Amino acid sequence: MKKLIYAIALTGAAFAFQACNSGNKDAKETADSMNKAKDTTSNMAATGGIAVDQKDAKFATTAAGGGMAEVALGKLALEKSTNAQVKEFATMMVNDHGKANTELIGIAQAKNITLPDMVDEEHQKKLADLEKKTGKDFDKAYVDAMVDGHKSTLKLMQDEAKDGVDAELKAFASKTAPVVQAHLDMINKIHDSMK
Repeated sequence: MKKLIYAIALTGAAFAFQACNSGNKDAKETADSMNKAKDTTSNMAATGGIAVDQKDAKFATTAAGGGMAEVALGKLALEKSTNAQVKEFATMMVNDHGKANTELIGIAQAKNITLPDMVDEEHQKKLADLEKKTGKDFDKAYVDAMVDGHKSTLKLMQDEAKDGVDAELKAFASKTAPVVQAHLDMINKIHDSMK
């Protein structure tokens, strides 16, 4: 009987601890925490471990979050924009980042990396801000967000291609970086044409 009460108390404490720890985390932070818990260097017996360096796992969660955001923002632009160039770019975002997301999910599953299952708080806020805008105000805000987003994504891909440890994630980053550079070049031209 004491063992049963102890087990129930331990289970309850674990759920309470998890709820306290994850209550303020967004999807990316939650995925990063889960990957840290699965780190092969400290907890392999309990979790099965992840098959990559912790920095590579963090790259994967960041890239996945950004990719999901690009698709979501692209879909929003397809609904709200009246600018043909913006709509063309948004279509490319949905298609190209959708493909990259699918590829990254496959790599992550093979390596036991937990990816975020939804857009992080920062990108949710950006989506909410853009949803309030219309017409040229929307187009300008969307284009500005795409310029900023692609600059940081390009750096993320270049850094992983150069410094990553896992061969598959490095190859993914190396292959994705030129696509992101092409997106950045295109959105910069759109940005300049809207001045």
